[in-house]
Amino acid sequence: MLQAADVLLYRADEVPVGDDQRQHVELMRDIAARFNTRFGEVFVVPEHRIPSVGARIMDLQAPERKMATTGGSEQGTVFVLDEPELLERKVRSAVTDSGTEVVRGPDKAGISNLIEILAAVRGTDPAEIEREFDGQGYGAFKQAVADAVRDYLQPVRERYHALRPEEDRLEGILAEGAEKARALARPVLADARDAMGVGPPR
Repeated sequence: MLQAADVLLYRADEVPVGDDQRQHVELMRDIAARFNTRFGEVFVVPEHRIPSVGARIMDLQAPERKMATTGGSEQGTVFVLDEPELLERKVRSAVTDSGTEVVRGPDKAGISNLIEILAAVRGTDPAEIEREFDGQGYGAFKQAVADAVRDYLQPVRERYHALRPEEDRLEGILAEGAEKARALARPVLADARDAMGVGPPR
């Protein structure tokens, strides 16, 4: 419900989410549509935007379940702030299968997941990854995935470490952001209250 309120309060028309969040956006759409039907057009009915590649990334150690920061395995989860060496170890130790072909398949959940990860990081098609690593085996492929993910996350890590020590500046940025958010939300909340006939007058 809080997620729905956050999206509807800012009249977002598109919500970028992973495949596992599809039902949450459907709930937002239902709430907005029911409110609008009963009280008049106040909320935008949002659409989900789910990427064609990387919409569901699986745990590196248990590729039958999705990667998650809560409830997932520490070794199977890539955290944005993981140090490069740790990140590489996680990817190189990812569970695969006894084969050697870098191809997707129902019996190759681990390799399929790594192909999806590399395709998402590179912004390419998984089939292109399969063609590139045809005949190369798992060792070279895992190293390529580790290198690509490490390089992809490096600018975020560097920016975090540059900003994190500046507590006062961060507090200022958060306060500015909160005020901008309040300014955007205030008229929407007022419109909703007016439509329902509740709350203080404007």
